[in-house]
Amino acid sequence: MDIIVLKTSGDMILDKALKEIGGKGLFTKELDVALLSNEVDICVHSMKDVPTWLVPGTVLPCTLPREDTRDVFISANPAIKRIQDLPDGSTIGSASLRRQAQILAQNPTLKVVNFRGNVQTRLRKLEDGAVDATLLAHAGLIRMEMTEFLTAVLDMDEMLPAVSQGAIGIQCRDDDASALKYLAGLNHAPTKTCVDCERAFLAALDGNCRTPIAGQAVIVDGVLKFEGLLRGTTGASCCASNARASRKTRCSSAPTRAPSSSGKRRTWWKRFSSAAKSKCWWRPSRPRRQRRLRSSRARCR
Repeated sequence: MDIIVLKTSGDMILDKALKEIGGKGLFTKELDVALLSNEVDICVHSMKDVPTWLVPGTVLPCTLPREDTRDVFISANPAIKRIQDLPDGSTIGSASLRRQAQILAQNPTLKVVNFRGNVQTRLRKLEDGAVDATLLAHAGLIRMEMTEFLTAVLDMDEMLPAVSQGAIGIQCRDDDASALKYLAGLNHAPTKTCVDCERAFLAALDGNCRTPIAGQAVIVDGVLKFEGLLRGTTGASCCASNARASRKTRCSSAPTRAPSSSGKRRTWWKRFSSAAKSKCWWRPSRPRRQRRLRSSRARCR
């Protein structure tokens, strides 16, 4: 087996926020081209970087066992252990609108600045005093064996993770029978169920890197539990959602194809039972999104 390392636009453009240069597709375009041109047979993705629809001719049949989904807080000052401990006016480095919104909800005086690059780059900037603190995914530090740098692991109530955070997915061509066969044996069904649920939530809100959306699904004692959050960029709460369903009740995956050329929406969003309707009070300014949110209160069979 040959491993081919591909650099994407998102990896190379580091001086701008993702919302300014195109969103999550920046981390997959080059891999999609390589896959469809038969340069590679499979692509391995961090699932939180994968758009909620895939290019035609490809599928995501495999999700590996999930790592810890929580975020971690890393402070330049050892005496500061949590976000709440930061003095008013402190600067936090993060390119994530989701993190920014939840940080400002806790303390609106904090300043969140664009902070991109690999883990080593961000830690070096923190050490050099560019910011007072930063947030990273716990999963990344665990996989890189760099957990000694974290200050605290943040609870879900303090920082709800990104959709699909901590999950790795493997993509292949939809007509590659051999790849599909091998990937089926690697797939971790509980993780895929949770990730599919979270991605369906993100797709229902038409979410991307320009929208502060968080979501987390877990299976506890055979029950699929989901919590979602949508905030304004200033931290104002727009929508909170909680739902649960039995393990037999599986959320369908998010759309795996681009919208059809006819402009008609594909039927893909299956909802939770009436006993687990999403409790949402978001009233968006855009009528199109408002219609989508109303239509999202259906059931997952």
